[in-house]
Amino acid sequence: MARKNTPDSYGSVAKWFHWFMAVIIFGLIVAGLTMEALPNGPFKFKIFGLHKSFGITILMLAFFRLFWKMKNKAPTLPDSLNNVEKCLAHLGHGALYFLMFSLPLSGWMMSSAAGFPVSVFGLFTLPNLVAPDPRTKAEFIEIHENMAWLLIGLLVLHIAAALMHHFYHKNTILRRMLPFVK
Repeated sequence: MARKNTPDSYGSVAKWFHWFMAVIIFGLIVAGLTMEALPNGPFKFKIFGLHKSFGITILMLAFFRLFWKMKNKAPTLPDSLNNVEKCLAHLGHGALYFLMFSLPLSGWMMSSAAGFPVSVFGLFTLPNLVAPDPRTKAEFIEIHENMAWLLIGLLVLHIAAALMHHFYHKNTILRRMLPFVK
């Protein structure tokens, strides 16, 4: 499998970024939806710490992924897609990239405003982005939660579109991003 993208398929690096980040993002969504309901204690604080660490991991990977994307032209969209579908695909991917950057940043700001530093897997601690302030914390909680729901909605559409292209339109949209498929 080629490391770089070709006109017909994504390369191994783009596929690795896509699927590795998808697994992490899925885990972050599950943790985000369940961790508030956990009783206070070491397990809850561990989940919060992992959520923050993996969120920062997504932020770092998003920078590398965007750099890779700029250096490797994406495969061309099939001619069977009309201009509206092509535009929606580009808008959807742009929104996903926006959220891969803004969600971790809003979480980092939320933690800063709450007075809780963001430690990344206990290896290093990030500087606070904003001063501790209850009002700012509440604002970033709302921003972070709303963007998380937007991400969930976009991911549902993204998956549904990939499956529609594969099973209904029977084109190569899904196959060209699947791992181990040439």
